[in-house]
Amino acid sequence: MFTGIIEGVGRLAAREPRGGDVRFTFEVGTLPFEDVRIGESIAVNGVCLTVIAFDAVSFQADASTETLSLTTLGKLGEGAALNLERAMLPTDRLGGHLVSGHVDGLGAVQSVHEDARAQRWRFAAPAGLLKYVARKGSICVDGVSLTVNEVDGEGFEVALIPHTVAHTRFAHTQVGDAVNLEIDLVARYVERLLGARAGGSGEARA
Repeated sequence: MFTGIIEGVGRLAAREPRGGDVRFTFEVGTLPFEDVRIGESIAVNGVCLTVIAFDAVSFQADASTETLSLTTLGKLGEGAALNLERAMLPTDRLGGHLVSGHVDGLGAVQSVHEDARAQRWRFAAPAGLLKYVARKGSICVDGVSLTVNEVDGEGFEVALIPHTVAHTRFAHTQVGDAVNLEIDLVARYVERLLGARAGGSGEARA
């Protein structure tokens, strides 16, 4: 589990095709990394990956064909900036919201507007995900826990404070770029429970 509070910005150092999937090498950049262990989870742009090897400045992780097809990792080029977060500890403060690192779908940056010292970002998102997005609720965008300001039938809007822009890959993200989206876990379980109560398959009908 993660919190959506980015701990560091790294970059994609290398990608090595291996029998249809890919082994990635990620430079950790500003991520605190001294006590990393083989087998631990690190969220890379919101995608939970397992450390299979590491050195003082980088780590390697494998991504399956499904991960490559359902997230932005499949198309990111070498040198791309990356949001990095190590898995939370039981003693950590939950500064964002509970994030699983399992991406639900892809969105895209529609617009960015200055708003005093902050920025207003609007993202397009699939209709199948927007039904889980609520005004003043939480959503994870490229691994960053954000509060939804507005939502409609085509997308949603958030406000990014200067600290968030400066300390995440949003400083490098442009209009038109694809982003990984993960809906709030609470919305997922509410739908499951409502579907079970209705005597259906366990999923509520939209």
